[in-house]
Amino acid sequence: MEPTRPRTWSALALAGLLGTAGVTHFAKPKAYDAIVPRSLPGEPRTWTRLSGVAELALAVTVAAPRTRRLGGLLAAGFFAAIFPANVKMANDLRNAPPRTRALALGRLPLQAPLIVWALRVRHAAP
Repeated sequence: MEPTRPRTWSALALAGLLGTAGVTHFAKPKAYDAIVPRSLPGEPRTWTRLSGVAELALAVTVAAPRTRRLGGLLAAGFFAAIFPANVKMANDLRNAPPRTRALALGRLPLQAPLIVWALRVRHAAP
């Protein structure tokens, strides 16, 4: 196996994750509207759409070898920036059924590996 194949696969997998998340912001926006922190100005739907567009743009940037280094860095920043929304969701669901609450809480520690993954994609880029 050539040495670039695993690096390319990792970048394309990250691009797929970002692209899928971006599409769901438009296909099922109510779920995202509900986790937009109230401290942000404007309507939650605006932030949902903006974050969906950002994820789609990041997916393209990470997928393309010429922009992968920048895309990895921007994706890491994006994953850090959306952490407050995940905290808000976990807080809002603190009285939800146990399974729902566990899923919301489980998302919190996943941000760190996503950030590390994006940075590894950046460092492995040509």
